[in-house]
Amino acid sequence: MWSAVGVCAVVVLVGLVVLWPGSSDSGLDPLGLDSDPVRATVTAADFVPCSYDPLLGCWSIDLIVRAGEFDGQRFSIEQSLDSLIRDGDAILVEIADAGDGTVRVFFYDFERSTPLLLLTLMFVAAIVLLGRWRGVGALAGLAASLGVIILFVLPAILEGTNAVAVAVVAAGAIAFIALFLAHGFNLATAAALLSSIASLAITAVLAWLFVTTSNLTGLADESIGFLGALGADINPQGLLLAGVVIGSLGVLDDVTVTQVSAVWELKRARPDATTHDLYTRAVRIGRDHISSTVNTLFLAYAGASLPLLLLFEEAGQSISSTATREIVAVEIVRALVGSIGLVASVPISTALAATALGSTRPPVSPA
Repeated sequence: MWSAVGVCAVVVLVGLVVLWPGSSDSGLDPLGLDSDPVRATVTAADFVPCSYDPLLGCWSIDLIVRAGEFDGQRFSIEQSLDSLIRDGDAILVEIADAGDGTVRVFFYDFERSTPLLLLTLMFVAAIVLLGRWRGVGALAGLAASLGVIILFVLPAILEGTNAVAVAVVAAGAIAFIALFLAHGFNLATAAALLSSIASLAITAVLAWLFVTTSNLTGLADESIGFLGALGADINPQGLLLAGVVIGSLGVLDDVTVTQVSAVWELKRARPDATTHDLYTRAVRIGRDHISSTVNTLFLAYAGASLPLLLLFEEAGQSISSTATREIVAVEIVRALVGSIGLVASVPISTALAATALGSTRPPVSPA
């Protein structure tokens, strides 16, 4: 088993070296997305006639810039009648020089860093209080996973590297880092890792097969259009496949770790249990886990697509017509392929762990 882990590690390292991106900064930004908005505080919000049509009503928003070159300066912007900006709100604005000595200010979005930071601190506290040192390891694995995506996946895809190859290598790297940091360097983690990689390979093959045969182009996501306008040379279909591969890894890790841990605890409770006994008992646990996890997976996709489904329902389209539209079919393929990978991960991880512990000696605890 450790030899297999070593081979996988070498493959992942070689993939990282070969696919690691260079500098992807082209210096071109036709959409003007390279400037960061600045913080501002609303000091007044008055309902007044619109400047472009006095017969209509608009909100006149007075604000003070709180950062950047124009820190402390006051500006006024005009917003439509349905604007939610009110006195005292913290917002983000974009400030541009019109070229004739005047400065133009545009509303960008509401400033949400404070509630998001509070929520993040609550999340970290909950993980550490319950998981203790293992929770700290899980948080370190999460940070490392984000680092792989930000430092490797995004620049490599923007550079034009094959998105599927990048996703597979990144998923392998994330699996190594996240599992060993969260669960320690031991045989149980090795079994979970190999099971995750095997299940991920099945998921990737199925995703490629059904995305290709279903003629899913990947163009249903409007962000692809913006990437094209920015001059990025990206294959939309490959990007879709990459998203399926990376998105499936997190759920696969959950199932494989649970199954391996179940086999380990069964062996500790019954040191004389054979490989067959361990496999049979642990698979029963896996069936219950899969039945709930698959339902959770479908509900997550349905919840994310709820506005779109309501739109099709309001338009009076049939279920078959709605399901075959690419923007919906993509989610169906994503959910079904991910679910098949989950189902496959149960016997794979259970068999691997049961085989490793099939002897009569008590195992070392995964902890």
